[in-house]
Amino acid sequence: MLFADICGSTALYDNLGDQLARRLIAQCIATMADEISTYQGKLVKTIGDEVMCTFTGAAAAMHAACAMQRAVESTKYEGGHSMHIRVGFNYGEVIREAGDVFGDTVNVAARVAAITRAGQIMTTQAAVDALPPDMREKTRQIMRAEFKGKQEHFDISIVIWEMDDMLSTRIGTPAFRKSPDNIDEMSLRYREQVLKVNKEQRSVVLGRGDTCDLVVQNGFASRQHIRIELRFGKFVAADQSTNGTYIRFSDGNVVRLAREEIILRGSGSISLGQSYSENPGELVEFSVNSVRAQRQATE
Repeated sequence: MLFADICGSTALYDNLGDQLARRLIAQCIATMADEISTYQGKLVKTIGDEVMCTFTGAAAAMHAACAMQRAVESTKYEGGHSMHIRVGFNYGEVIREAGDVFGDTVNVAARVAAITRAGQIMTTQAAVDALPPDMREKTRQIMRAEFKGKQEHFDISIVIWEMDDMLSTRIGTPAFRKSPDNIDEMSLRYREQVLKVNKEQRSVVLGRGDTCDLVVQNGFASRQHIRIELRFGKFVAADQSTNGTYIRFSDGNVVRLAREEIILRGSGSISLGQSYSENPGELVEFSVNSVRAQRQATE
């Protein structure tokens, strides 16, 4: 069971107008439908800017997901516009009725897609277990998720679909791997708290919830507001909040994330849920430090 969603469709309507936005979305859905057909999938229905489809197995679903990402990312749509999608899939039994599908497998697949970011493919452990060994090697478990209304936790994996990422993460191919000794380190500072993101601690969550790695005392922050993770040698900040995240870099440039991701470089600050004019004090400072430079300085 697979869901694929066009990212940023609301912004398309706001920035480009209804007619062009609708055409771009239709063109992108057609791109995805072609790949679904190529891998013998069945397009169950489209829901606005989202497609819902089924496949004969987890391998076919993963092949189609990767093909969809490659096709969409490599296509220039009307007016030279680029489009981006997120894909989530699950494996299990479904209930078929009147051309539609229902059941727990469908619900979980939809929720996996909902937590996936632009340009990503994510899946469940059930789907990973159903893959052949060579395809299983192209997945990496990145989180344990809780879904509303579900008692159990779900181990969620990301699918490595880009060739550059495959080369950089394949075990036993040092020519393409970034040496662990050369991976940079990020420092996060809030009040008296200091947190490191590095090869030992690859992912941290910031928010007002007590279970967060860095607890921020801000009523506008979500319980689990933003995740920062070391991904393929880069520090990626992924907003997962209600009110968004503001990031100010050392050059003064400010970026607002709304369920989006950005690569953090250099130094700057992070404001959870409020703009900088509204939140002058409760900021998280970040700094990316070169481990190689630190080592050379001590030699």
